Amino acid sequence: MSDDSDLPSRRKPKSRRAPKARTRGQRVRRGILFTLLALVLAAGGTVYWLYSQLDGNIKSVDIDKALGDERPEKLPTAGQNLLVLGSDSRAGAENKELGGGGAVSGARSDTAMVVHIPEGRTKAVAVSIPRDTLVTRPVCSKSDGSDLPEANRVMFNSVYSLAGPACVVKTVEKMSGVRIDHYLEINFAGFKDLVDAIGGVTVDVPQDINDKASGLNLTAGPHKLNGTESLAYVRTRHGIGDGSDLGRIGLQQQFLLALLSEIKSQDLLGSPASSYKIANSATKALTTDSGLASLTSLAEFGRSMNGVDPGSMETIMLPVAYDKQDRNRVVAAEPQAGELWEAIRTDATIPESAKKSPATGG
Repeated sequence: MSDDSDLPSRRKPKSRRAPKARTRGQRVRRGILFTLLALVLAAGGTVYWLYSQLDGNIKSVDIDKALGDERPEKLPTAGQNLLVLGSDSRAGAENKELGGGGAVSGARSDTAMVVHIPEGRTKAVAVSIPRDTLVTRPVCSKSDGSDLPEANRVMFNSVYSLAGPACVVKTVEKMSGVRIDHYLEINFAGFKDLVDAIGGVTVDVPQDINDKASGLNLTAGPHKLNGTESLAYVRTRHGIGDGSDLGRIGLQQQFLLALLSEIKSQDLLGSPASSYKIANSATKALTTDSGLASLTSLAEFGRSMNGVDPGSMETIMLPVAYDKQDRNRVVAAEPQAGELWEAIRTDATIPESAKKSPATGG
């Protein structure tokens, strides 16, 4: 029998230790960890859902595809040009309550502004085009694919209802020679909700307004307007001036600057719920060109405009004169209109002579 005394002694297998009970502190920390993880995942899903919803609110039109290559040349240092339209559908019960008619079908571009942001983006100028301006409408493609032939002496605001936003851009480019970089359309019904979402807009009413058509009654002086009142304010034409569209343009320009100032002054980061409400109302009201048709594109464009102070934005009406054949219509006044568009095309200072409109005596 062999002697095993010189062999290494066999180690006894280690006994499996019983799991060590976690302390109460460890259990609490682990619970917090899993709770935080769940909250992060839930928040991530919520943020994605909110982003998708807001992103999906924005409607778009492919201006570049619709217009092709027959467009004004874009100078490399000419800044940015936006065509901003306020589209006004007066059909339906809601618009009837707002003094919009209710029995009228279709939509018109009741407000039109070419907003020029010079190179450097520290200031801006907005040029309003009166809706009653007689223009030459170029050949345009309608939504059904058919062509709308060129026509002379058509009302500017009829172009939108006949052929849509791309034809409006084409008409503006033809009459001005200015290349439009971006298109923004604000639906007036959504505009009302946006004003309510930011808590109203304060405007300094220049004179007493008593508009029986809309029911808007305001005394001269500062007023904080809610959405319904704001919509009536930018629509009113019978309650101010000579009752024409020319008097209303001044109110629209004034309100635009007040609205931009109000949005810029609000602490949107301090109130996420309020920010979402405002963003939801704004995106529901928007139609843009395809280059701006996402939250990220709009946010990037907005950040690039941070240096523009609404208080320093210059507002001008396209110089017009009353049409000799129809005093209810106006035409671009020359040489003033030509000088204005030339200054915008070349990013030059707009001469004072180009700001005078024979129709208003200015």
